[in-house]
Amino acid sequence: MIADTGTADRAAAPAPPLAATNSLSSPSRIRLTSHAGGFGARLIQWGAATPLQRGPIVGTTTTRAHRNVIGTHSGSYSVYRALAVAAGALNREHRADLTNTSPTDEIGPYPQWGAQLGNPGRMVSIDPWGATVSSVFADDLASGYDIRPTIAVTKAHVILPEVIDALAKGRLHADGKVLAANGAALVTKAAIEPVWYLPGIATRFGCSEADLRRVLFEETGGMYPELVTRSDLEVFLPPIGGQTVYIFGNPRDLANPEVELTARVHDECNGSDVFGSDICTCRPYLTHSIEECIQGVQRGGVGLVAYSRKEGRALGEVTKFLVYNARKRQVGGDTADKYFARTECVAGVQDMRFQELMPDVLHWLGVKKIHRFVSMSNMKYDAITNAGIEIGTRVNIPDALIPADARVEMDAKIASGYFTLGLVPDADELKVAKGRGL
Repeated sequence: MIADTGTADRAAAPAPPLAATNSLSSPSRIRLTSHAGGFGARLIQWGAATPLQRGPIVGTTTTRAHRNVIGTHSGSYSVYRALAVAAGALNREHRADLTNTSPTDEIGPYPQWGAQLGNPGRMVSIDPWGATVSSVFADDLASGYDIRPTIAVTKAHVILPEVIDALAKGRLHADGKVLAANGAALVTKAAIEPVWYLPGIATRFGCSEADLRRVLFEETGGMYPELVTRSDLEVFLPPIGGQTVYIFGNPRDLANPEVELTARVHDECNGSDVFGSDICTCRPYLTHSIEECIQGVQRGGVGLVAYSRKEGRALGEVTKFLVYNARKRQVGGDTADKYFARTECVAGVQDMRFQELMPDVLHWLGVKKIHRFVSMSNMKYDAITNAGIEIGTRVNIPDALIPADARVEMDAKIASGYFTLGLVPDADELKVAKGRGL
């Protein structure tokens, strides 16, 4: 579908900034959506055994005829990219120079990457070949395809005051391999952008692909018409945050069920994780898991923290703060018996993270068994075990690490069925712990 902007309207519009004029071609027609397949677009055979059989994921806009997905790479940042183009800071025809960007560590390929294992083992939200674009699709890149990686793997030193404190108190010791003398943890980390195979996503959530496409289109305000006009495009790059994986020890050991794996799957909580807010246990649980991972590596194992951008239970930070206000201002104060009810009153649902897609990152890493799972979430536990991954010991957060204001959250979660090694509070006990007022 093509829309003509109109000569009269263009003449009456104010002149754009000089920088934007120099960087944009200012076409007279705007492409709204296309109902026909693009000339030169490569087919995607999701779940194929090799990258060449699967085909590249082309979400760039430099050559629109090559696009074979809905959406764009770095979808959550696409608006910033558009601003950079509009302001003249970025040439819209720029192609990434991928020289020396290849992964520092080889990940896979693993049997879980293919479709032969069936739905429980198939990845539907990650491109397993996304880190190796520059090598596996070298010929396509040379022929003019603008293909971008959706995964990047690098090395890093992670420095946390909690780890330094554990080192000073003797709970951890420096070995120069996983933990330096200054308290820096030596890790391999991977940034992962979401790549959704829509038929598989629909199956995971128990709905039809048609319904999924329609709701995605409607709930994004019609942002992606191809969701409902291009059923032939089965891959979607959603405008959501991805995840970061932190690996302690040898990444290849993650796929070896004989090597002890300590792991945490952590959902973003900016207030606690970054700024140390004491209303929840997110940062204490996160830093505790890192300490457990380091100890595990020093026992001869491997550690993993998978960090997903699902702020505020995927409700968003504004909603989360509104809930905080509602909890603190309610009659009787902030108590565990009303913890989930206040969230649902504001958001309409207690939690939107779900976890159906979460095990995909574990499949990408080849994980078959988690020996020590640092989490009390049954939702995460069930998603992982239902995906065919074994879990051994579940590790609670120590009581000493629970901030006083977070006792409300913990009691509410335990009472609702979260895993605990301690006593489950009854209805009367849920009213005992009270959070701090505003």
